[in-house]
Amino acid sequence: MKPYFESYFAKDLTEFVEMKRSLGYKFRSEEEMLRRFDKMILISNFKYPLLDKTLFDNWINLSKYEMPLTKYHRIVCLNQFSSYLRTIGIKAYIAPLPKYPDCQYIPYIYTHDEMNRIFAACDNVELKVWSSQTPILVLPCLIRMLYATGIRIGECIQLDEKDVDLEKKYLILKDPKNKKDRIVPFNDSLSVVCLEYLRHKHNIVKLRDELQGWKNTPFFITPSGDRLKRNVISIRFARILIAAGIPSNGIRKCPRLHDLRHTMACHSFVKLSEEGLDLYCSWPYLSTYLGHQSLESTERYVKLTADLYPELLKDGSSIYMDILPSIIMQ
Repeated sequence: MKPYFESYFAKDLTEFVEMKRSLGYKFRSEEEMLRRFDKMILISNFKYPLLDKTLFDNWINLSKYEMPLTKYHRIVCLNQFSSYLRTIGIKAYIAPLPKYPDCQYIPYIYTHDEMNRIFAACDNVELKVWSSQTPILVLPCLIRMLYATGIRIGECIQLDEKDVDLEKKYLILKDPKNKKDRIVPFNDSLSVVCLEYLRHKHNIVKLRDELQGWKNTPFFITPSGDRLKRNVISIRFARILIAAGIPSNGIRKCPRLHDLRHTMACHSFVKLSEEGLDLYCSWPYLSTYLGHQSLESTERYVKLTADLYPELLKDGSSIYMDILPSIIMQ
């Protein structure tokens, strides 16, 4: 779909996004940032077609509540657009980059009891106001899939029905974050949940390609048949946490939807440890399963499980362990 902008930079912004995508970049989050920039220009009533320091400073100071890393990425994004303007002969200001923010974020690891409450809250959610974009139909299955497989929400909502093989029990993730397709196996517990979801989906939602095209439809859809949007799921998940009695500091602060991936990794390490496998022996298997490009990307989970959350290793409970995949192929 062609990018949509409205300011006096609309043509240049559109061509810039299309150029980036022609080079193979997804450029989704960057397009959203540039839409905010486009909207800022319209609201601020800037009349002159010049990306100068004043306009750039307004962009840098757009929000005082965002995380330093978010601001850093916004500056990088607009700097790239400024560089593009220069290549087509338009003068544009390029801001000096601040120091890259230190990442000191510690993921939130949900306990087994908290996962129990999250699942129950998803199963019992009620629709108070009708919306064609409501995600309540998919929540019970989607949240269980995120926890059971550890895939990212972006990968999850991009699944088509043909990518979910319920007979052989695996997902096919195409062009995920690291640009490597991979197969993600799952077990009987998740298969049963997916089958139940599809039964309701096909009964309630009138698919656009009802006879032959259903395999090409998104696996998770809205009542109108559209693909789900990430922000809609994140907003609803924040409400799920409240219903589950889990304190939340907002959508972008922990505990977050993405922490289900961290939780799956730590719980998998615990399960493997209970089965007698050393954490560092299971490290390469989990790294491959999560789609990490290097073992260093998985190392944080080893340290997180062993050092920051030692009580998990002492917890003999195996609630919901049956929904986790068998990472070690015996």
